Amino acid sequence: MLDVARAAGVSTMTVSYFYSRPDRVSPRTQQAVRAAAERLGYTGPNPTALALRRRRNGALGVVFGEHLTYAFEDPQACRFLAGIADVCRTEYVTLSLIPSTGDGDDARRVRAAACDGYIVWTTVPGDEALATAVATGKPVAIQGGPRIKGARTVSINDRASAVAVARTSFVNARRPAVVSFPFDRDRRARLEYDPDASEIEFPVTRERLLGIYDACRELRIAQPPVAVVARNEASSARGLVADLFDEAEPDAVVAMSDQLAFAVLDEADRRGLHVPQQLAVAAWDDGPEAHERGLTTIAQSLFEQGRQCARIALSLRQSSVAADWTLMTRHSTAAGTER
Repeated sequence: MLDVARAAGVSTMTVSYFYSRPDRVSPRTQQAVRAAAERLGYTGPNPTALALRRRRNGALGVVFGEHLTYAFEDPQACRFLAGIADVCRTEYVTLSLIPSTGDGDDARRVRAAACDGYIVWTTVPGDEALATAVATGKPVAIQGGPRIKGARTVSINDRASAVAVARTSFVNARRPAVVSFPFDRDRRARLEYDPDASEIEFPVTRERLLGIYDACRELRIAQPPVAVVARNEASSARGLVADLFDEAEPDAVVAMSDQLAFAVLDEADRRGLHVPQQLAVAAWDDGPEAHERGLTTIAQSLFEQGRQCARIALSLRQSSVAADWTLMTRHSTAAGTER
């Protein structure tokens, strides 16, 4: 770096900024440094040496409890990653995706990741990958929970938002149903009547189901909701949703994501059911397609939650975050007017 600085007629610090903070170097100086480096065959600071000297790696590790393709296929996962990437861009750090599949090798993958902090996509309290991340002593941010010592969480109030969405969709229901996220890490599909929410391992699923039960008591709904458990993809939920319609004939459905709600709307259309007259449908997330299809849903910004998780993992924020949410009422429920 010193040789490049001499050849370019600038300071060593300027060369350092050229590689680490190019926005601090004028275009003319950048051109001079680039030309000198090319003449000398210098390709930039060695990342391993930099990490040892600075005692940081300049990277964030994102632990996904899903197959990695999910991170790029699910709209909300993409928005969450985009929020993380936005902070990585401004803070000049890289991003590493770490799969956590429960195959017994999760802890090794987490320990092997050269990163300065961890972000964990919603998981369960006994997740070995989460425990390993916390044990490193590095900052850990968890989207959606669980809340454990040594980590910070970024999440909406899932129970309160569930009360709001169930009030709207179940207000006239006689046969309410829920299309739920998985209950535990085995992600087994199932159809249950009045499942015990306290036994559900995933905190987002548990809190949303508890909130739905709160609303059912408030609305004095005698028949408990039927719950069908599905992965968060409309394609994988279609068969389960068809079974739900065949067995329970619901007149109102709360789905735990827009994607699951689209599977419900598609099945209703296939059966010739009128929404919301014969079937009320509501969900969470409020992606662009939710507006297009008139879906009543809880609006939350996974992009902003990703940003806040990244700030925690980079030690730019020390506290947990209660993220904002808003109920958007549209014509998939009887309320029928978007707010």
